[in-house]
Amino acid sequence: MPLKSLSPELTSLWDQALQHLESTLDPASVDAWLRGVRLLGLQKDLAVVAAPSKLHADVIRQRFLKPVADSLGVPSVSIEVHELAPAPHSLDELVAEISPPAASSPQNAALRHSNVLQKHLNPTSLNGAGSDSTPLVLKPDYNFEQFVVGPCNRFAHAACRGVADRPAQNFNPLFLHGSVGLGKTHLMQAVCHHLLDKTPDLKIVFLSCEEFINHFISALQHGDVENFRFRYRKADVLIIDDIQMLANKARTQEEFFHTFNTLHNLHKQIVLSSDAPPEDIPHLQERLVSRFKWGLVAEIEPPCFETRVAILHSKAERIGLVLPDNVSKFIAENVGNNVRELEGSLTRIQAMATLTNRPIDLGLAHEIMGPDLRARNRPIHMDHILKVITSHYGVKLAELQSKRRTQSVVFPRQVAMFLARHLTSLSLEEVGGYFGGKDHSTVLYSVEKIGARRRVDSEFTAVLGELERAVKTESNCHG
Repeated sequence: MPLKSLSPELTSLWDQALQHLESTLDPASVDAWLRGVRLLGLQKDLAVVAAPSKLHADVIRQRFLKPVADSLGVPSVSIEVHELAPAPHSLDELVAEISPPAASSPQNAALRHSNVLQKHLNPTSLNGAGSDSTPLVLKPDYNFEQFVVGPCNRFAHAACRGVADRPAQNFNPLFLHGSVGLGKTHLMQAVCHHLLDKTPDLKIVFLSCEEFINHFISALQHGDVENFRFRYRKADVLIIDDIQMLANKARTQEEFFHTFNTLHNLHKQIVLSSDAPPEDIPHLQERLVSRFKWGLVAEIEPPCFETRVAILHSKAERIGLVLPDNVSKFIAENVGNNVRELEGSLTRIQAMATLTNRPIDLGLAHEIMGPDLRARNRPIHMDHILKVITSHYGVKLAELQSKRRTQSVVFPRQVAMFLARHLTSLSLEEVGGYFGGKDHSTVLYSVEKIGARRRVDSEFTAVLGELERAVKTESNCHG
């Protein structure tokens, strides 16, 4: 029978002992052999612990008996072998981390648990890392040959080629970051393609961070944590997309920390991607930030005009489309920095040309992209920002333009200045003019202060995003 219930006091004492052991021993060894142990009893001269298998018990007796005794402050330790259930509080804490609170009721709580626990890891994202693994599912065109290299991504591309050529020797970990739609996933899949071409039996785990989180929760719920750890920690290459999803998830960060340590100590390659550099991911443990920067951090920047044109011609060539130069330049000039939007515009033009049996020319491109261009090119005025800020924060325009320095006025004023600098072409002095003639240093201070808070406060970042969308909507509606 599994060993299920232990007193909170014993659980707390063992957690403290593990922290001490991690500071004095190799963290990967602690994680592999001691994290699954439970403290059954503690007396003045003896501690009794439960190991999950005979192998664990034998290794602990051979290598860790004295360190465990020292960490618990006793002269001797007795080891028993039990089938161990996961800590009873782990599941609830993890569900709380990724499930926003709803109306408080037993029914809602049960529903949240059910919804979270039914999200299992898609097994098709694994290759050889576990008994139930299946081949990787990769996009055929997400390879190095189809990746358009430009000044914006040359460094990240070279780093990925280095990892693919010599895994765990050049850059480990490799941390890619950049905004959405710039090619991070393409490069990560290209690494997989290249590695599997060279070594088909290589054990690669490639998945999103959300899948990692859901798989961890499922493993806890089913008492299958050892298999979860085996799946990830026996990989030759671990590649995780959108690692910023670990923000605010302390228990999952703890698990990933030890997975990272195990793989790195075994000289296995780790590749991560995020929409922000490690130090800008909010509520990420400092020890993870440090480890993410151990290898190489490479940014993918938005593509310049020439690169956007090259991306369009590459896409056209892949789908067998003849794309006139004036059309590709028109699209590149008028579509922003998102590669997906760039290719999406080309797909829409191609679809209309096919459906209407018309040639692809500048007139068709204008016709298809016209509504988007009018909305995109509509300028944002300071009046739009002020209207949104006064409405959202419940302040009067006269208060924002006054010399009042109460927090209820200063903070909305700073947010408005920040949005003005990011959404308009106004200079610092011109922005200050809209707030009662504030000088450029005041505006600069406000912009930097709001920017700093955005980097560490995920909830505030979401609010800023909502305000920015509201300003753009106001601009589109009222010109």
